[in-house]
Amino acid sequence: MKSILLLSSALLSSALLAEDIHQGNWISWRGPLQTGVSLETYQDRTFNPEPVWSDTIAGRGTPVIFNGRIYSWGYRGKGADLEEFVQARDEKTGAVIWERGEHDFMSDTIYDRYSIGSVAIDPETEHIIAATTYGLVTCYDKNGNEVWQHSMMERFGRLTFPNGRAGAPVVDGDIVIIRGVTSYWGADGPARDRFFGFDKRTGDLIWSSTPGVGPPYLKDSSMSTPFLETIGNRRVFYAGTGCGNIVCVNVNDGTPLWRWQVSKGGINASPVLSGRNLICVHGAENFDSTETGRLFSIPLPADPGKVAGEVEADQGGAPKLADNLDSWRLTVEQFTSSALIHAGKVYQMDKTGKMYCVDAETGKLLWDLKLANEQLHASPAYADGMLFVPLYPGEFVVMNILGEQPEILHRISVAGNCIGSPSICNGKVYVHTTEKLYAFEIQNKGITWAEPPADSRPQAGKSEGLISIPSDILLKAGDSKEIKIKKVDAYGNVTGDARSSEAEWSKFVPPTAKVKAEMDAAIAGGKISAAADAALSAGAWKAKSEGLEGILRGRVISDLPYHEDHENVELKDGFAFPPLPWIGARLKWEIRELDGNKVLQKTLDSVLFQRSLSFIGDPELSNYTMQADVMTDGNRRIKSVVGLINQRYIISLVGNSNIVEISSNHERVKSSVPFPVSANQWYTLKTRVDLAEDGSGVVRGKVWNKGEPEPEAWTIEYQHKKAHKQGAPGLFGFSPQAQKTVYIDNISIIAN
Repeated sequence: MKSILLLSSALLSSALLAEDIHQGNWISWRGPLQTGVSLETYQDRTFNPEPVWSDTIAGRGTPVIFNGRIYSWGYRGKGADLEEFVQARDEKTGAVIWERGEHDFMSDTIYDRYSIGSVAIDPETEHIIAATTYGLVTCYDKNGNEVWQHSMMERFGRLTFPNGRAGAPVVDGDIVIIRGVTSYWGADGPARDRFFGFDKRTGDLIWSSTPGVGPPYLKDSSMSTPFLETIGNRRVFYAGTGCGNIVCVNVNDGTPLWRWQVSKGGINASPVLSGRNLICVHGAENFDSTETGRLFSIPLPADPGKVAGEVEADQGGAPKLADNLDSWRLTVEQFTSSALIHAGKVYQMDKTGKMYCVDAETGKLLWDLKLANEQLHASPAYADGMLFVPLYPGEFVVMNILGEQPEILHRISVAGNCIGSPSICNGKVYVHTTEKLYAFEIQNKGITWAEPPADSRPQAGKSEGLISIPSDILLKAGDSKEIKIKKVDAYGNVTGDARSSEAEWSKFVPPTAKVKAEMDAAIAGGKISAAADAALSAGAWKAKSEGLEGILRGRVISDLPYHEDHENVELKDGFAFPPLPWIGARLKWEIRELDGNKVLQKTLDSVLFQRSLSFIGDPELSNYTMQADVMTDGNRRIKSVVGLINQRYIISLVGNSNIVEISSNHERVKSSVPFPVSANQWYTLKTRVDLAEDGSGVVRGKVWNKGEPEPEAWTIEYQHKKAHKQGAPGLFGFSPQAQKTVYIDNISIIAN
């Protein structure tokens, strides 16, 4: 094994970076081995329990380090002023070089509970990828300039949850992997925990993948970060899901390869590999027993593409592996703190604050040690015989684990709670708490970096198919977009470029499609275009080139004004689906007849959809007025909530509280005025957002009984100091415990 001795971490050069990017860097949340283990060892080391610097910025994630800079994700402010920040700092001094802030929108994130994650670094481009708790994915260059951005909620139907689990993006080759529970359109309409692969340079979607299953097992979001490896000719990743599965997915094309159902709730910890065994932990009820929580090891299939399992007809997802596959198991209850593996030993915290040391091959408990009264989220890190353990109650513990029994070297009190995991780089240990970012030092006379195991890339074989990039497209009426086509082998590995301008394109309706629809667009010369008068539509295309085939999906957003009263919709068996291009609408809403009119009615089939956000148009739209007729079901004791979404604000009638409310997050942006809401009474709701040059804005809402003259004055107005500048129009419904429905009709969106 090669090693390089440097007299000082400051001597790290660009030549060494070209040789091994992990020397002097920590580019992802679990470090160079994806296990929390550092490659550094130190000459004459001494850990200094006094921080060399700290800064007041709240965070619940892991700082990453690349090329002399620290990149962290935190937040500051309270109420309407709270912002999430990506910060770039000087590694030596901790001084902030730049920071970029974003306000959350339309989420129910509770910052005092969760909202944790990490940015990721692409060492090739030096870009920084951040995914916020509410699904805003942004790629920055090293100077903090935005390269591309997606609002996963408005673009791909990402759901939000109070726990706000975001996790960490993963960069692998040319692909950025993002995850979340989404309810999109067409076959991706049902809510599932999905993974998305984006082109790291352009943000174009390459693939989406649905390896897991739905209710009753999908009960949660998950922040389990994918673990990557190459098996034969396949590049794959393993991750836990919100539906209680460990899944294996092909990185290059998103093909779900297998799943193993272990629990009846979400798996949030990230899996790790020990040889050919995958080790992970969860804190939900087990699939095969009534026990809660399990630390387990499963042997991996020799060929992930040839497993004996089958896809369950009523659930879909990946082929399911056999039950009771685990080679060993221990009853350890932990929701999110991930295992660390070093020298054949597993180090795992449970939720009660106990550290377990387990033989990775046999599952034999070697020792355990109570460190705190509770532990939430933070995973340990390792370097040169030392285990670094942030504890939720606000302690940072440094342990010596070289002997048969552990030795606590330091117990360090820190401000706030420790939820994020440490990072280790150039003899520094970084810990982010809910109040501060700390830098501690491992004092030494020299650092040695061990060479990591070779991360081989699969070799491409014979071309077997085509991938369109983007694979899913959004067009506004009058716009066009270039299409690239890649030739791929049977494992999704790119074999070359195909000439998209010479490909044969034809509209394609999948045989399993519940709604037979076509996209109102045309493809010619390698571009897809929508006419200025193109209708709101969605559909798929099939490309043929050199005897190969591939699929492109897409939606067209019609120009304003837009009106929808559903009267031309044909009902079958008493209902119809909402318009196919609406995002997150299928299974949440149905068109039904009520009092001789066809109206939109919220479904009550799933508690998962008791809070429903559905989007009609373009996420970049601004300066519009939206109006609709709305009604809540219920009685004097319980009523639902119905509203409209305008530029990332929800303007709603809250039945139980008898108010009109403007909100974007109930902990921060929320304002209301009294308004008597009668169940089963139609109202007309009108909204608009007016922006000022200083970045502020006024959100306005107006409500009156349907059929009566519109009042001149606005019912409610809210001044937002940093207003949302854009956002897709949409619909909002909330049925507490899925008990009472809501109705919407006569939707109108016009430009101001």
